[in-house]
Amino acid sequence: MSSEDRQLRTPIDSRIEGLDAFRGATVAAMLLVNNPGTWSAVWWPLKHAQWHGWTPTDLIFPFFLFVVGVTTELSRKEPWPIWKRGLLIILFGVLLNAFPFFWWGEMPAGSTIFDRVAWRFEHLRIMGVLQRIGIVYIISAFIARAFEGGLHQIPTHRPEASAMRRLADPRIAIFAIAVAILVLYWLALGFAPFEPPEVTIAAQIDRLVLGEKHIWSSTKTWDPEGLLSTIPSVATAILGLVAARWVRAAKLRQLTIAGILGIAVGWLWGRVLPINKGLWTSSYVVLTAGFACLFLALFIWIVDVKRAKRWAKPFIIFGLNPLVAFIGSGVMARLLSVIKIDGISLQALSYRTLFEPFFVPHVGSFLWALSFVMIWLAILWVLYRRGIALRV
Repeated sequence: MSSEDRQLRTPIDSRIEGLDAFRGATVAAMLLVNNPGTWSAVWWPLKHAQWHGWTPTDLIFPFFLFVVGVTTELSRKEPWPIWKRGLLIILFGVLLNAFPFFWWGEMPAGSTIFDRVAWRFEHLRIMGVLQRIGIVYIISAFIARAFEGGLHQIPTHRPEASAMRRLADPRIAIFAIAVAILVLYWLALGFAPFEPPEVTIAAQIDRLVLGEKHIWSSTKTWDPEGLLSTIPSVATAILGLVAARWVRAAKLRQLTIAGILGIAVGWLWGRVLPINKGLWTSSYVVLTAGFACLFLALFIWIVDVKRAKRWAKPFIIFGLNPLVAFIGSGVMARLLSVIKIDGISLQALSYRTLFEPFFVPHVGSFLWALSFVMIWLAILWVLYRRGIALRV
């Protein structure tokens, strides 16, 4: 073990600030790509791939789910039971989808506020980002609990104990579960074409189970966080469970090697199974988990080993209150769209007044998004200074 590895080796309940910074950078990136000044002028790295393929934006959500797996393994003392914690996250997601609990768009003449409320819930999107996080957390946390303590059951005084411990390493069984999920999902996708999006097996299940009124309105015939594609996203968190042991033991070399292998395997797999975020294909899971390992190793090396924390402070602040940042920013963005002055939303009005006249479209749109992120950094900084970290 290198001197840097020994420097980072910490007790299981010690805080690894590089992990907080990585999670915070992921949350900040979510806010940045979700809130451009105008959707008509967005640089390609800040947009999702239209269908097959990937962009830097397509790394963000799997990074967060990977961190869910890592933190589930590292945090043995949870403030809430698994079911309650996961269901509460799902509930927050549904409420965020429903907010402001009435439809603010066009309605037939004579419609009342009760009609608008009824329409909103008749067309409520059931799935979403937080819903997927909650489901993935519940499943991955129970898997982690099922294999917890497996190594401690092997007697250490026997000569063959070392070999037995390696063979009985729960990471092997957990990794096997992830592989089984990805292979079975690959087979399941073969029951229908991969494109166009509305004909895939995932889209058919979304329409059959959720109904078209409860699917994301922007896609209409399929949901990017739909039911079937949530299954392989569990594998993303499970791979985080496996990587957590390297994080806890400060084995950054192993984490880096795993990252390089994951990218290579994911890219090769993508030659036969397209890399696709909307379907959350198995090749996409492996590729993004590889990138997550590399970025996590880099953040930990810079922040915890090299102690270069000043630049990472904003990300650490985001990482300490990720739920507040995501829900709060979602509520704020929705209010900026709903509240209108002379028929123009506050979001559009602020962009047209403060950014559009002074910058070319792509720059102005990016700066509006960056300003939105900075506003939330200021809000979270106040919570940080007061020692407030809201978690479930």
